[in-house]
Amino acid sequence: METSLDAGNVSMQRTKLTSPFDAYDPPTRRSRTRPRTLRTAAPLLAVALVAQLAACDRAGDPAATAPGPDDPALAAQGPLNPAIVAEGKSIFRFDTFGDETFWTDTLRMHEVIRTAVSPTTALSVGLKVDADALPAAVKAGILDGSIDLDSPATTVALLELDAVLGVVGEVDADDRLTRVGVTCALCHSTVDNSFAPGIGSRLDGWPNRDLNVGAIVALSPTPTAAQKAVYDSWGPGMYDPRFNIDGKNIPVVIPPAFGLRHVKRELYTGDDDVSYWNAYVAITQMHGHGRFVDERIGVDVSNPPDLVSSKLDALRAYQFSLRAPRPRPGTFDAAAAKRGRAVFDGAARCASCHLGGALTDVNANRLHSPAEVGQDPAYAQRSVTKLYRTTPLRGLWNPPQLRGPYFHDGHAGTLEEVVAHYVERLGVSLTPRQRADLVEYLKTL
Repeated sequence: METSLDAGNVSMQRTKLTSPFDAYDPPTRRSRTRPRTLRTAAPLLAVALVAQLAACDRAGDPAATAPGPDDPALAAQGPLNPAIVAEGKSIFRFDTFGDETFWTDTLRMHEVIRTAVSPTTALSVGLKVDADALPAAVKAGILDGSIDLDSPATTVALLELDAVLGVVGEVDADDRLTRVGVTCALCHSTVDNSFAPGIGSRLDGWPNRDLNVGAIVALSPTPTAAQKAVYDSWGPGMYDPRFNIDGKNIPVVIPPAFGLRHVKRELYTGDDDVSYWNAYVAITQMHGHGRFVDERIGVDVSNPPDLVSSKLDALRAYQFSLRAPRPRPGTFDAAAAKRGRAVFDGAARCASCHLGGALTDVNANRLHSPAEVGQDPAYAQRSVTKLYRTTPLRGLWNPPQLRGPYFHDGHAGTLEEVVAHYVERLGVSLTPRQRADLVEYLKTL
């Protein structure tokens, strides 16, 4: 998709000596020289990884096969190297892999942001703000209203503070946004809302289910009307990582990037391992610089120079360090959950596919046909395997950030709907109490 925006150059001037941004000299986390680079260690991005209830069904089915090579997720069971994890954390949060050449030079989103995207607009499309990157004066200004949250100039100032998750910008000496790119954290981090809705401490690895990627791209006036119709159809928490490859519009739920270490295959369809998908997304979706080739799905994208491959090991290490969140007391009925575990292991037959500590039979080299798990085959047909993976059950319920939807396409809006789907699909008989107890147990996973 190529776009061009010939909007006038509008300089965003902040009121001198009255804004908390002007009184604040950002810390030297990243070197600052004029013109100022928002994030010199810049870029982020990487993962449209996989997770969310996707498939579960009968054990021993002849269609339950998966590709062969072992994944480092299962081989690397020893301690993670702290230095490599720290490197991966920086990549995950701040490395764009050079994708500014797409988001700036092609989409020209820097012009859209500096002229039309206020913090209010940014929050409305699901972008998040890192409260820990805000100085006290800025926090006070947000609370007392002296900082204008309806001004695009404020968004530029927040970018200069490295405060917008997953968005990296360069700001010149005149406080003008000149370049912008995106990172892994755009889709795979959110915040705890500890300061205000959409503003809080980072939760890396948590999917941003408020993020409306399609609406963000559609803010540019340059995509065609047909493209905008596709983007606008996705909605919050949904993204199609193959639309620009095959032209089909089949969005899926943005998955978490936590709890990956002990899972053998990623993607809803179990195509390959974590680094495979990191490379795919970095190069083909975020338009970072590198080459991705997979003849199995007819993809060959080359965008030199290679700014991706040398970072994949560290990125994976950081992702492997991200554990699934523990259930919060008060968000589930503990007594019912205890009963629900017995239902899970017994009458509901969930444990026939959700095996082992990772609660997935993909580690036993099993995948499932769309028919056997009652899922639409359309998305699977675009994949290497043409099958669906039993999704590892982790972080299913941690409101408000994690509360569905479920299955690869999000067609189950609640855990109750998930249970109802498999009761019908597997032909099991559960009483209303057993169904309710099973839902409470799923909330603890």
